[in-house]
Amino acid sequence: MQEYYYTYYESPVGLLKIGGTDNYITELSFLDNSNQLTYGVPGVSDILHQCTEQLIEFFQGRRKSFDIPIHQEGTDFQQNVWNELLQIPFGKTISYLDLAKRMGDPKATRAVAGSNGKNKIAIIVPCHRVIGTDKSLVGYSGGMQRKKWLLQHEFRLANGIQTLF
Repeated sequence: MQEYYYTYYESPVGLLKIGGTDNYITELSFLDNSNQLTYGVPGVSDILHQCTEQLIEFFQGRRKSFDIPIHQEGTDFQQNVWNELLQIPFGKTISYLDLAKRMGDPKATRAVAGSNGKNKIAIIVPCHRVIGTDKSLVGYSGGMQRKKWLLQHEFRLANGIQTLF
């Protein structure tokens, strides 16, 4: 069994836990309190260091996509949803319905939303780019304020507006 490492990064949207092995990232999650469960070996493998560097570049506006190896366990359907999320362009959004249509079944909107919510690799697998059919901000396990911030950050960068941090 591979060693699991974790580290933390204080981002503009709060404390992030980055977890993974020597080969890939398995978790990027928001921490809202210090009581949240942590397992593994504290420390930074090369892959965790690379991930942290790419996140810094993302938040500074110098990175629009990630090329860090990732892996998360899930059903075939969940894997398909997460792969579709990776196809949503930086600075763009898609509705849950449109995502279900892309996957070939417009009736699967709830299942798509459920899989979206089970994504364990926030930001890199951009589940924050999925919105309601009416263009409203709906559902984000990291919190609506973070979703709004991430979408505004990407929109400003995608449209050539300079950020100030």
